[in-house]
Amino acid sequence: MTRYFMELAYMGGPFAGFQVQNNAVTVQSEVEKALHTFFRHEIALTGSSRTDTGVHARQNYFHFDFEGGISEKAVYNLNAIVHPAIVIKRIVAMQPSAHSRFDAISREYEYTVLWGKDPFRSDRSYRYPFPLELTLLREAAEIVKGYSDFASFSKRGSQVRTTICSIERSEWEEIEGGFVYRVRGSRFLRGMVRGLVGTMLKVGRKKWSIEEFKSIIEMKDATKADFSVPGHGLSLIKVNYEEGYFERGGKKV
Repeated sequence: MTRYFMELAYMGGPFAGFQVQNNAVTVQSEVEKALHTFFRHEIALTGSSRTDTGVHARQNYFHFDFEGGISEKAVYNLNAIVHPAIVIKRIVAMQPSAHSRFDAISREYEYTVLWGKDPFRSDRSYRYPFPLELTLLREAAEIVKGYSDFASFSKRGSQVRTTICSIERSEWEEIEGGFVYRVRGSRFLRGMVRGLVGTMLKVGRKKWSIEEFKSIIEMKDATKADFSVPGHGLSLIKVNYEEGYFERGGKKV
């Protein structure tokens, strides 16, 4: 039995999230269906990073165990079968102990906010036609790096053992027609990036002060944050592993 990593990307619009759910079309259910069609064998997938309804991914991973080799032609054939909003980039043979979720050292997300209507980016951004103060957004983003407990940005009902996350990068950048928030961390709670963005937008509009933003973080109460921004503005950009991880087949140094 060989363990394989599958790298994929997808547009989140057609899916009710990443992980398999009853009576719902998800990224995992569609990939498992394609694998079953091609290999005529039930293959269970384990995902690296879950994404919510409507959230996109430029890079994500599954791992699975399979008896036998998988060629580049199989990747081509799987892409002909799988849902058109999903692309399988590669499938790599790994060590049996390799784990797509637990071996990842960080994840990177982007959230795009546009001022005006743009039909060419409307499915990948949030139209927010209100004046925003970039200096305030940047100040709030910098503050995020000084905290480790993000209970205030974990959606209610999330079952997690800890709300501790290490945030290495948190910054707003001006782009054509709007702003983009970029964040990299060791892990992210359910709804965390959207909660951060929604709350910081209130700061950028001068609805809440920087001190109020700090207070929301420190209260560790998810009812105080703003999770109202839509999922389609969010993209998982990259899942990071240790340097040389794939060359070693996931074997620890």
